[in-house]
Amino acid sequence: MKVKLLIVILSLLAACSTKPYVVNHLEMPAVAGQEEIYIVSHGWHTGFVVPAKQILNQLPRLRKRFGDIHYIEFGWGDKDFYQAKEVTTGLTIKAILWPTESVIHAVAVPKKADKYFANSTVEILCLSGREYSSLLRFISESFYKDEHGEILELESGIYRNSQFYKGSGNFYLMNTCNKWTAKGLKSAGMDISPTFKLTADSIMDYLKEYRQSLVKGSTEHSNAAPLLFTPFECW
Repeated sequence: MKVKLLIVILSLLAACSTKPYVVNHLEMPAVAGQEEIYIVSHGWHTGFVVPAKQILNQLPRLRKRFGDIHYIEFGWGDKDFYQAKEVTTGLTIKAILWPTESVIHAVAVPKKADKYFANSTVEILCLSGREYSSLLRFISESFYKDEHGEILELESGIYRNSQFYKGSGNFYLMNTCNKWTAKGLKSAGMDISPTFKLTADSIMDYLKEYRQSLVKGSTEHSNAAPLLFTPFECW
């Protein structure tokens, strides 16, 4: 009985709409476009790497911090756990079981993500201008903003040229960094349900299946040789 009750509670928590919210204004699902973005898995954590120009214009403090960098990686997560110099069992339990403050981790990426993050798993999406703008709006709204609309810097980031910023929304068991990535994909028009996308593998498996469906669709509607995709080609 207690197990069933816990399952019901977790299901209700998973279904709740929590910040950062999905941007729901696209009428059509994502299709191949011109804006190249990357989804990076670092093992347990996923995030987006996007061309920097447009979001630097939207959030001028990022330009002040990073200059005219080519790409920026964004990840969302628990404030204490993400910024910790040493991860402890106590921090882990706190992050999972209690709603805690969040942060955005922004990383300057000087070249394409598959080259820069050679030891991580990288997938590529090509978005239309509208889909890309919707994703950037989701990322922008994932930052906490003060009464003047300014984002707030916290500690220096994990890497040499990275920075933590105060995030929007609370981190907890059913609202993880990977669910944040799923919300971003949903905002960009992908047919993904963020509800139980709580692990990095669940995100990357979805993207692999999506890529395979595009390959299958292209071969079914063409008499030409099968269209091949590598992990680092635009879909």
